Amino acid sequence: MSAVQTAVLGSGSWGTTFAMVMADAGCDVTLWGRDEAVVGQVADERRNTKYLPDVELPAMRATTDAAAALAGASVVVVAIPSQVARTTLEGLREHLEPDAVVVSLMKGIELSTDKRMSQVIAEALDISLDRVVVVSGPNLAKEIAARQPTATVVACPDEGNARRVAEACSNAYFRPYTNSDVVGVELCGAVKNVIALAIGMAQGRGFGWNTTATVITRGLVEITRLGRALGAQAETFAGLAGMGDLVATCASPLSRNHTLGKHVGQGMSLEDALVATGTTAEGVKSSRSVLELAQKHGVDMPITAGVVAVLHEGLSVDEMARVLLSRPQKSESLAE
Repeated sequence: MSAVQTAVLGSGSWGTTFAMVMADAGCDVTLWGRDEAVVGQVADERRNTKYLPDVELPAMRATTDAAAALAGASVVVVAIPSQVARTTLEGLREHLEPDAVVVSLMKGIELSTDKRMSQVIAEALDISLDRVVVVSGPNLAKEIAARQPTATVVACPDEGNARRVAEACSNAYFRPYTNSDVVGVELCGAVKNVIALAIGMAQGRGFGWNTTATVITRGLVEITRLGRALGAQAETFAGLAGMGDLVATCASPLSRNHTLGKHVGQGMSLEDALVATGTTAEGVKSSRSVLELAQKHGVDMPITAGVVAVLHEGLSVDEMARVLLSRPQKSESLAE
């Protein structure tokens, strides 16, 4: 059987890592990026020292020419910052193969529309939602780049397309599970970044594991409430895309959102924290769109509201903790 021709759009840490995953799974991979130095190094040296130092990549092509990357690709993977996805993809629409499946690695909610990334991709590329596949789970890029074992969720309304992508990325260290609950999987991926910011802030202030466990647990309640309001399946939130990804992102120092939150908790301004983190932390921008989406559907998300207040409205981390702890007492029930 011939190798699956794949284009990966985005040469950052996760895009490059997933290109490696697919190449190790036997796919014929072309990586696209805007940074000529990064792309040149991937093509000539099989390395991306800007984002993945000390990782030797498998053989793959790399280019700054998006049309060349997309030509003939039956699987197209999108790993670019969520807030520029629409404008970037609209410019590539004419180069997409008519039968290509598009895979979203993005975890966010679009600021201007409150739409999930699968919806943004479908609109920007003018394709049906059953051609958009979402990959999400406890997938810290640097650990996967070191070929450490992990699992992920591959979600799509079309079971055949989900299996098609799962087969294309399955290898000795990367195990995909298919799922049809795109709404739940995407909401888990977007909101867990916001909860990771809250965890980082708490740990930056010196709070310990009791606080961490509390925020993770109540954060999962917030994610589940929003998902149920939008029609997601309850079991998704206890799985790899829900609790699995939430634990990995909130507990690991490799998480960009956790790291940025910790800088803020230690007293840095958001601007300085962004510089210190040195890479995209999707939760910073998505926090506002997640809160807007929740408010639109009448869903109470106090941790998310606290993160937005700290990052964008000048509230201190100590004051956020005071506000959260002084909320009226209630049942632990999800419905409360």
